Amino acid sequence: MLKQAATLFGILFLLVGILGFVPGVTNNEMLLGIFHVNTAHNIVHLLSGVFALWAGRTSTAYARIYFRIFGTVYGLAAILGFLGGNAPLLGVISNNTADTWLHAVIATLSLWLGFAVKDR
Repeated sequence: MLKQAATLFGILFLLVGILGFVPGVTNNEMLLGIFHVNTAHNIVHLLSGVFALWAGRTSTAYARIYFRIFGTVYGLAAILGFLGGNAPLLGVISNNTADTWLHAVIATLSLWLGFAVKDR
């Protein structure tokens, strides 16, 4: 299950990273009119997707490690977002309230996958 979840995460994050560069889907740095993105944010999504696909194609152990690290990083991004409001994360990665809440949901799901889901 973890390998399949990592593969799904990988596909979704690659798709979101690519869509962040597509005019019409992203206008005025707003993906789907909701999420504030910029080049740095899109690159983070692309890298997240590449690592997720790699983990999903490698082993259950790597998928579990991916979700633990990924969940922690996105959890920190959510905390920074809640503390900084709509300011760019680390002064570089665009952010708004919708991004922050989505990062919190992604972190929660990832940490659950990484720590609570047992091997079959």
